[in-house]
This record gives sequence, structure tokens and C-alpha cells, in this order.
Amino acid sequence: MKAETYISVDIEADGPIPGPYSMVSFGMTVAGRMIGRRFERTDPETRTFYAELRPISDDFVPEALAVSGLDRGTLLREGRDPAEAMTAAAAWVREVCGADLPVLAAFPLSYDWMWMYWYFLRFTGESPFGHSRCIDIKTLYAAKAAVPVAWATKRQMPREVRSSRRHTHNALDDAIEQAELLQNLMEWRSSDRKRKES
Repeated sequence: MKAETYISVDIEADGPIPGPYSMVSFGMTVAGRMIGRRFERTDPETRTFYAELRPISDDFVPEALAVSGLDRGTLLREGRDPAEAMTAAAAWVREVCGADLPVLAAFPLSYDWMWMYWYFLRFTGESPFGHSRCIDIKTLYAAKAAVPVAWATKRQMPREVRSSRRHTHNALDDAIEQAELLQNLMEWRSSDRKRKES
């Protein structure tokens, strides 16, 4: 049975969808390994990847770009070529995973996966995560806590599940914060909380 390595990924973009708009940065970190039914934590600060990218189109939403705190002019001059960055990112994933299957983890998955999958296919021809090796941290919490997805916000999660780190909108910072959330959730049993409350 192959083990899986969970890669926490966060992206920042200058618009709602890839193609017409650009991914301006992304961060990745190793969150842990799943070996059979056992999850092993990894220090999320030890193996990381971060890139700021040159925009691929002239269109952008100023409010979306402002969230990242990145300057468009600087990105146009100094941002990494997307093909080079995505090739390096795929190589990093293969290196840190070794013989394990890579699994992309994000909160919420739908947004970050959309950008990463599109960029990997557009600029390298394939994704190191295949077309479906991914886990949505939001859905994971909803299932474990037995709550509607609309209630699966970080603010509504119990303190022992949340990361103690701030959400900064720097893609690497947020990937590390998200990795801690995933680690806590993988080890969390909602029944433990219910016992404490009763």
C-alpha cells in the first residue's frame, strides 16, 4: 500500500478564474503523511516552496490583487515565468513525496485546486497531483463535526482544531497555517469534544 504525502497549498490571484486572470503567487508545504489509517505530522516550516509569478494577461481586478499585497508592476518586471515556476513546483512535489502519492490539501479546495491544476496543465502539461488527488479541509471538518458545509468556517471551528497562526494572505504563510489546521483535523475526533461538553 502506497503512503500519501499531504501538500498544503495556498494561492493568491488577481481575479476570479485562471486564463483571463493570473495567479500571482502560491505557497506549498508538507503537512504530513498518511500511512494506511495512520497520519504522521510534519513540521510545516521545514519543507516549503514559494513563488511570485509574472501575470499572464492584461486583465486584473484591483481589489483581488490588493488582497495579496503584491505590486503588479513589480510582478511584471520580476515575477517568475509561469512555465519555469510550475516546472520547479512539480519537481519539488516529486522530490518531497519520493515514492509516496502526492495529495493537494486546501481550504477551500475548489479555489486553490482550480488555479494550481490549470497552471500545471497549461504550463507543464500535467499535474503532479493527477486529476483528483486532493482533499478539501473544509469538507473534512464538516464531515467530522457532522455540521453543514456553511458552518465549516474557521471562526466556527473549536479552538483545538484551528491553527494558532495568523492568516496573512502571504501564500506561504497561509499554506503553513492551513497545514496546521489539516494536522489538527486529521487527529481530531469530534466525539472527544462532545464528551467534554457533556
